[in-house]
Amino acid sequence: MTGHDLLRDKVVVVTAAAGTGIGSAVARRCVEEGARVVISDWHERRLAKTAAELGTHAIPCDVTDEDQVQALIHGTVAEYGRLDVMINNAGLGGTSSILDMTDDEWSRVLDVTLNGTFRCTRAALKQMVAQGGGAVVNNASVVGWRAQEGQSHYAAAKAGVMALTRCAAMDVASHGIRVNAVAPSLAAHPFLAKVTSEELLAELASKEAFGRAAEPWEVANVMVFLASDYASYLTGEVISVSSQHP
Repeated sequence: MTGHDLLRDKVVVVTAAAGTGIGSAVARRCVEEGARVVISDWHERRLAKTAAELGTHAIPCDVTDEDQVQALIHGTVAEYGRLDVMINNAGLGGTSSILDMTDDEWSRVLDVTLNGTFRCTRAALKQMVAQGGGAVVNNASVVGWRAQEGQSHYAAAKAGVMALTRCAAMDVASHGIRVNAVAPSLAAHPFLAKVTSEELLAELASKEAFGRAAEPWEVANVMVFLASDYASYLTGEVISVSSQHP
């Protein structure tokens, strides 16, 4: 895709950016829009491969570990001198009825998806306040609004990401920092296919107005918009990236 310099010279960090999902798609779009990009992931081999493909800097990070989150932010600033955009894409899903869900299953999804977004947002915002500006873009989900069988843990985590986004935005508005989120309904990528049955994916796709899942780059485009100066008056917003009808 041809870029339009929407993020020219901005320093952008993207978590969970290895592989072929939304994270790598938004990292690619940021590069195309002129940004200097740092990608992060817990899987170091896939991270190195993705960084080589995109020509970006890479810093391994497990978002459940506060020391690693700090190292990600400090490493980015050491490399580029600042942090303009933090894109929190890291999340963990799965399908389990609440009748069968264990404490460990619940806690793991919440720790990666909600607590990880909190840790990264907090660290990024402290840097942005110190330097005088920036933007955070979080990856939520429409299941934060809508009921779906087997998604109690993931839905609770994503609803938490939405609330975190709105409240954090108010905390830093006076510093000229924006905090927004996207809420995709259904995005096609290999990891989703591994944890979701073909029957359920087909059912979910049939509910979309276009009869298909979004491509990762279609979600990434909205994230790039929120990261850019074109969204200068948006903060505390959760933008649905969906064609789903009732």
